[in-house]
Amino acid sequence: MFDPIAAGTMSPESFATLGGNRLAYIKAIRSEDAAFLYAEAPVLEPGHRVFVLHAADGTPILLADSREAAIADAAQYEIETVSVH
Repeated sequence: MFDPIAAGTMSPESFATLGGNRLAYIKAIRSEDAAFLYAEAPVLEPGHRVFVLHAADGTPILLADSREAAIADAAQYEIETVSVH
């Protein structure tokens, strides 16, 4: 079966609408950059890596202190995480 995502033929716009709000990806960022994504984010000690769960359209959904925690939080809300390269 042909997989357009794996083949790299899906546009960012098509990916953003895929799965409605049930698909998301996780991206690691520096803790000092969290405030740029979330106005409501607590002040975090700089120099740490944190993980952001993003909706398919790039909207940040939640912030976690580990990739595993972000995956667990996504599962709690029935959101499937996918790899994006």
